[in-house]
Amino acid sequence: MAIKDPTQPVPGTYLFNGKMAKKGYGLNKMCYSFNEQAARDEFNKDPDAYCAKFGLTEKQIKAIHDRDIIGLLQEGGSIYYVAKFAGLLKLNMQDIGAIQTGLSLDEFKALLVKNGSGEA
Repeated sequence: MAIKDPTQPVPGTYLFNGKMAKKGYGLNKMCYSFNEQAARDEFNKDPDAYCAKFGLTEKQIKAIHDRDIIGLLQEGGSIYYVAKFAGLLKLNMQDIGAIQTGLSLDEFKALLVKNGSGEA
């Protein structure tokens, strides 16, 4: 019998608790800043300098460079803030849901419709 990982209670999701909030504080603060066009422009001009401005860890910076949404969640990113970074990549919440579930975007949309989550 496999031991259930308490940090991943639902496959494709990651527990965001106090420990993860502390780990991801700078990352989430940076992602929140993307609400402002000036912040997005500054990030796009020099992503490394922008990451340094918020004190991101090497793993967080690597996930930013790799455009690794799951890696950002594993490194303390809150989905609510990471979604703002995903927006810079032209990804929406359905794209993120597909990434989290390992489905294609079309498969994920069909799953939403099948489960009564409305039109995809």
